[in-house]
Amino acid sequence: MQAGKRDESDARPCHDAGRDRSDHTGGGSGCAQPGRGPGGGLSAGSGLGGLRGATCNHGGMPEASLTNQSAELRAAIDRVGYYPAVVADAVEAAVSGDTVTSFVIHHEPTFDQDEVRRHVTVLVLTPSRLVVAHTDEHPPDDLLPEPYASTSTEAVPITSIGSVAVTRMVANPAKASDRRTTPPVTEAVLTVGWGAVRRFDLEPVGCGDPDCVADHGYSGMLTAEDFALRISSSADGPEAVSALLDFARALSAATVRP
Repeated sequence: MQAGKRDESDARPCHDAGRDRSDHTGGGSGCAQPGRGPGGGLSAGSGLGGLRGATCNHGGMPEASLTNQSAELRAAIDRVGYYPAVVADAVEAAVSGDTVTSFVIHHEPTFDQDEVRRHVTVLVLTPSRLVVAHTDEHPPDDLLPEPYASTSTEAVPITSIGSVAVTRMVANPAKASDRRTTPPVTEAVLTVGWGAVRRFDLEPVGCGDPDCVADHGYSGMLTAEDFALRISSSADGPEAVSALLDFARALSAATVRP
C-alpha cells in the first residue's frame, strides 16, 4: 500500500463497470497490479497506508493524507482489456470525482452453453463511499439484435455498511513447517452488507419424538448479503487472493466508527 500526501493534480477518475452479483472477488495493495487479460484475473490498489495522521470525517474514511489512485484505477481497467472505455465510463460516473483510496478489479470468463462470455467486477473505495460496478456481455436477443454489454453501478455510503465479512480457506494448515508462520490463504470470500438485500432461510422445526406428527412451524435465519466476491488461488492466482484480503482490510478500516 502506498502512503503519501493527497495529489490534487491526479484527479482523473476511472470509467465504467457493471455488475453480476455472482461469485467474484478481488482486492489489493500498492498501486495497480496488472490485470491478467481475457483469461480472468484481478488488479487492485489500496491507499490504506495513506491514512497516517489523518482526521476522521463523520464516520467515513479520513480525507487528509490520502493518495488518490484514480489514475492507477484507469490504468488497471485498460490493462484488463474488457471493454475498457465502457467500464471506465461507468465507474467514472459513479465515483463522481471523489478520491479513490483503494480498488479491486476482477475479470472472469463464464461458459454459456457452447460460448464463453466474460464479466468484470470493479470495487472502488473512496473516503465516503463504496462503489460497486459490474459489466456483463450478452448475446443478441429479442430487444437487441446485436451482441451487447450491460453495466450496473451502485454507490453505497460508508456509514450505511453494516457488515464486512471475510471467509478465508487455508489448505493443509497442519502441514505448515513453521507454526509461527501463517499458511497462505488459498481462497477468500468478501461479503458486504448494507441492508438493501436480505436472504431468509427457512426450515421446519422438529422435536425429539420420532413418532411426533405435529406441526411445529418453521425457524429461519435472516442474513444481509448485498454483495459477495470470491477469489481462489487455483483460478486467479495467489496474488489475487492477497489483493482481495488487502481490499477487505481497507474496507473494514473505513467502516470503523468512533
